[in-house]
Amino acid sequence: MWRQTMGMRGGWILDVDVRQFFDTIDHGHLRAFLKRRIRDGVLLRLIGKWLNAGVLEAGSVTRPAMGSPQGGVVSPILSNLFLHYVLDDWFAREVRPRLREGAFLTRYADDFVIGFACEEDARRVMAVLPKRFAKYGLTIHPDKTRLVPFERPNRASQQPTEAPREPPGAFDLLGFTHFWSYSLKGNPVVKRRTSRSRFSRGLRSLKEWFRQHRHLDMAAQHQTLCQKLTGHFAYYGITGNSVALSIPEWGGPTLEAEPVTAAP
Repeated sequence: MWRQTMGMRGGWILDVDVRQFFDTIDHGHLRAFLKRRIRDGVLLRLIGKWLNAGVLEAGSVTRPAMGSPQGGVVSPILSNLFLHYVLDDWFAREVRPRLREGAFLTRYADDFVIGFACEEDARRVMAVLPKRFAKYGLTIHPDKTRLVPFERPNRASQQPTEAPREPPGAFDLLGFTHFWSYSLKGNPVVKRRTSRSRFSRGLRSLKEWFRQHRHLDMAAQHQTLCQKLTGHFAYYGITGNSVALSIPEWGGPTLEAEPVTAAP
């Protein structure tokens, strides 16, 4: 993802949100996709039992006709298989050959972005994407899906007579906010910081855990806190994210420390 945006010198990012993806996976289409990859009927029946296992709520069992339960052991691989045919394979075979310039797709489960070098290509795909997903029973969220200008800033190339350019936008993916900034040598570079929403959600989760386990002794609480912080630092401890991991920033990570301003 980082190499692709840097290599393409930015461009346009289509930030897509699929509405209630895990709850709306169509079982009919999913079984058809599974049969393309699996010949063993026993395994297909086992997956069918997982999908039809039902959910126990308030003493009653409901068996939804669509969707795969979030948190289920088989849900991640089924969701990846489903979107491989709905999105990945379609993008590689039918979309990319028709584009004027380069593009890339980065996806993890139902969280994905598509980068384009050309704005016209981005808008064409943005227009056809809801139709493609609707064909398989999925809905693209109209308000949360957006096209982000992500062109590489270049202050040196702008003429003094030109109007100030708008700074490039930012987008979130997998808990990180991606944005253009400048390296210590003054070169444009894509940086990544802990996203505010993910950081706030993590703090709320930590607070709720301590509220429910405050009866434990201090040693046990300290051990759990160390484990949670170790996991947090292991995931978010990447180059350029040290400010968001420092203790003073624990009021909430921001992007104002290194803003990308319009060229003078």
